[in-house]
Amino acid sequence: MPTTRSDQQQILIPPHIAALRPYEPGLSVEEIKHRFGFDRVVKLASNENPLGTSPLAFQSTQTAMRDMARYPSGGLALRKRLAEAFDVRIENVIVGSGSEGIMANIVRTFLCDNDEILSTEAAFLGFQVLAKGRGVKYRTVPYRDYRYDLPRLADAIQPNTKLIYLANPNNPTGTFFTRQEFLDFHRAVPERVLIILDEAYYEFAMSNPKYPDSMHYRFDNVITLRTFSKAHGLAGARVGYGFAHADLIATLLKVKLPFEPGGLSEAAALGALEDREFVLRTVANNAAGMAYLKRELPRLGFPIVPSAANFVMLDCDSPQQANGVFDALLRRGVIVRPLAATGLPSCLRISVGKSGENEFLISALGEVREELELHHATSK
Repeated sequence: MPTTRSDQQQILIPPHIAALRPYEPGLSVEEIKHRFGFDRVVKLASNENPLGTSPLAFQSTQTAMRDMARYPSGGLALRKRLAEAFDVRIENVIVGSGSEGIMANIVRTFLCDNDEILSTEAAFLGFQVLAKGRGVKYRTVPYRDYRYDLPRLADAIQPNTKLIYLANPNNPTGTFFTRQEFLDFHRAVPERVLIILDEAYYEFAMSNPKYPDSMHYRFDNVITLRTFSKAHGLAGARVGYGFAHADLIATLLKVKLPFEPGGLSEAAALGALEDREFVLRTVANNAAGMAYLKRELPRLGFPIVPSAANFVMLDCDSPQQANGVFDALLRRGVIVRPLAATGLPSCLRISVGKSGENEFLISALGEVREELELHHATSK
């Protein structure tokens, strides 16, 4: 007869795991349609590609389906193709199940129990979960105008600091640091400290002359991470990649899951790499949508943080106002992302969509603004 929990000794859960809150994905379109009975819902919450997926990625996946009974190569073909595309050796390339998959391997591989992770407050939530789940000390410094305060981060490095996480452009704020700012920071970082440079949104920022594409300079203690989820439209395939010194990559390969990423995901990424036209259309759509939102959101009285990514962040007056805007948009069929879980309770993140989706958002926000003003007037 099976025993109940009261009949046996409790399974001990480490305190740092018990204290974690799991990562919560954004609300789905179908969920909101069902909840409110809408025919149309616009999802602008998860920084997904509004143009969908590269057609060449679809073609490659369909071909690869014939071999679904076979184990994949562990990303070898994709590593070779990325090495060619970025003019590095295959020994400098790693691939995984999204950039978070590679982050997880970095945290698992290089950190000892007495080591420390250093980053900014309200960093990318996925990394926060990974870092705190390791059980080592996780320390942060505040933003400066919603940007990484790199001088303060450098001053915060201690003898037990082992890993520093930087995202450029940053999620969830959309801000970025310049090449000179990073070079000055790197000079202050001891060689023993490993830097994760998360460039998930680099395709949207690379046309900015002030943005530092890390492939133009390499350091032995920096691991650059990128993804196929955004500009290539493969968020559901979960494929990320990274570049680093051959010794770091060789060490990561020792602990990486042997068949990661899956065969269909790898095939999709290989096809997407060949579809330069799709990426250019994606970037052009984002530029047009970003210009529209940067003009219309402040006009409605919603201040935004300057962004170099494929989303903008609203800085509301209070957590109450942020929650009110979020709920009011949901009731109008628009899904955005509240940022309380990241550590920014007064902020909302809004992805750039296609032109019709952006216009739908602005129309809804116009109604929300009138609703908020009416509520404020009647509550006096």
